[in-house]
Amino acid sequence: MTATLTRRSVLAGGAALIIGTRIAMGTRAAAQPMTGPLEANAFVRIGTDDTVTVLIKHIEFGQGTWTGLSTLVADELDADWAQIRAEHAPADTATYQNFVFGIQGTGASTSMRNSYDQMRKAGATARAMLVGAAAKTWDVPASEITVSKGVLSHPSGKSARFGELVETARSITPPQDPPLKTPDRFTLIGKAAPRLDTPAKTTGAAQFTIDVYRDNMLTVVVAHSPWIGGKVGAVDASAALAVPGVEKVETIPTGVAVYAINTFAALKGREALTIDWDLAEAERRSADAQMEDVANAARDGDGVVADSYGDLTTAFADAAEVIEAEYRLPFLAHTPLEALDGVIESRADGVEIWMGSQMQTVDQQVTAMILGQPVEAVKINTLLGGGSFGRRAQYDGQFAQELAQVAKAGGPGTYKLIWTREDDLHGAYYRPQVVHRQRAALDAQGRIIGWENRFATVSIMAGSAFEVVIQNGVDPFSVEGAVHKPYDFGAFEARWVPVTSKVPHLWWRSVGHSHTAFANECFLDEVLQAKGKDPVNGRLELLGSKSPRDAAVLTKVAEMANWQGAQGTDGRAYGVALHPSYDSHLAYIAEVSDEHGMPKVHKVWVAADVGIAVNPDVVKAQIESGLGYGLSAALYNEITFQEDGRIAQSNFDSYRLLRMGEMPEVEINLIVTDNPPGGIGEAGTPPIAPAVANAWRVLTGTAVRQLPFERA
Repeated sequence: MTATLTRRSVLAGGAALIIGTRIAMGTRAAAQPMTGPLEANAFVRIGTDDTVTVLIKHIEFGQGTWTGLSTLVADELDADWAQIRAEHAPADTATYQNFVFGIQGTGASTSMRNSYDQMRKAGATARAMLVGAAAKTWDVPASEITVSKGVLSHPSGKSARFGELVETARSITPPQDPPLKTPDRFTLIGKAAPRLDTPAKTTGAAQFTIDVYRDNMLTVVVAHSPWIGGKVGAVDASAALAVPGVEKVETIPTGVAVYAINTFAALKGREALTIDWDLAEAERRSADAQMEDVANAARDGDGVVADSYGDLTTAFADAAEVIEAEYRLPFLAHTPLEALDGVIESRADGVEIWMGSQMQTVDQQVTAMILGQPVEAVKINTLLGGGSFGRRAQYDGQFAQELAQVAKAGGPGTYKLIWTREDDLHGAYYRPQVVHRQRAALDAQGRIIGWENRFATVSIMAGSAFEVVIQNGVDPFSVEGAVHKPYDFGAFEARWVPVTSKVPHLWWRSVGHSHTAFANECFLDEVLQAKGKDPVNGRLELLGSKSPRDAAVLTKVAEMANWQGAQGTDGRAYGVALHPSYDSHLAYIAEVSDEHGMPKVHKVWVAADVGIAVNPDVVKAQIESGLGYGLSAALYNEITFQEDGRIAQSNFDSYRLLRMGEMPEVEINLIVTDNPPGGIGEAGTPPIAPAVANAWRVLTGTAVRQLPFERA
């Protein structure tokens, strides 16, 4: 009854995964009316009122995609920023696919990286059409026309706004390969333009899924098993059906759905259900017991080599000293502010969905399979999302499946499915447990001549529709950050031991980097300290000339913090961490004191090379966001199990988040380069945990080898 998304079904709707970048503009010219706005291409719509609407193929859930990608169009179009509007593009894989995924979707910090040239070309194409229209209207050479802030001008004194040229521009053939600006000609890229989504969010006009109300809509909540892997047994719905406002109760593959005229009635109806759960396949063990299995695998499993160089066997045989350490990281929930929700309207002729869809192609396909509709009959209206951190990027369309099952069981009609915070925290799809076992071989002079990292965790992609990315037995999402390290260790091996788990897992903000950065940078700091080496200088020596961008950010952050060593005064210490990810390079220094046995982080200095920072304010906000998110997880967060096997955490009282007063001061320096834009939505998360842990070790003499700090 549950749709199984296969690799074949995904690829039928898009190209193969990890394909090379191609710049497709798409066209909707056949359906374009001869009045109204000019649809220059699939991404740019210019109105007769001079407004420029940019259609964004990536969901906006707070990370700034609307603003950043619109900036690219506006700059190449030479528009005035006040003209620019943004909205989500329709769900259409052929036109709006993510070049990294091969489907329409957002994730892996790819929005700017895969759309940079595409969106610039979209703007340049629209500009060329307007210039052509002006040249035709004025009977002058196009080369003599200039464009600035939404106005086209000619030396003769003729001028026109965009809207005045829309009708004529329809007759202009779009150029196939319009020239793009060189960075020295940018007028908006690299500048801090105001965010496009802020005004509507401030006034309350912004539409999230919770704001969608349709005629005759029923609100639905689902009673899920309190045990991961539990299934519905016997159900007594009589008391639930007696609750005023409850219309019906249906058993679906994921639980028992309660349909009601409003949220209050649906929740009261769910409380009144009596369900006997079948726990034959449920996970009943504690999180600690599960962690021991992962640790045993890291110690004893053969695994697969994910990256290596040099002669590691000889390095350890010749070593004057070997240092070892083990690092453990827990299950983590995503906890976006907006829990999962969606609205579905099921009709005989098709299906329409309103939700913060992060993987439109997947959501379309699982909905079509469950409801017996062709994919093209499933329309998805992508709405603003209240955060995600990976939670909405479900490679099996988990929530879309449940939404479709609700519609299937309920029959033709309109349904709003709502998850509460408790549903979200109990709903699994967590960042998996991980154990890293690190070894370093040192020569008589204390230099690192060999480095081994054996680590165990589940494969993020195995068994999913995207397992095609697994090459030679290595899942790139599980090992990222453990491979291709910027340091020169002489000899190196990263060996990954895949494990299995009954607990469903999913990528969590920065995915593999979220655990590899902690294990690698903490262990490196321990090794450097053991040999009396300065954490900054020791890293710079290992970087050498291998990674000048990493050396540059590390040098810069030391300068920003006036680095005098890790041991500070007045009961404070300083921790360093360097970790490149998503084609961005970041180095942190954290200032930490001891407050009642827990780290108090006063300030974090950040040096970042993200390539071209399209909107520096958005980039800095994302670094701050990633830093705060990572710090919250490092200090407090873990998912555990009660004695009877149920998830112990239910809301923010038991899954504690960083409070505003605990957020440190953050000073960020963006190193300006002409490198292509790197990803930044996740890159700010990995370095913060090791930076704080390294300061804590200096401050207290205790190495933190298990997160969260609260447990350690």
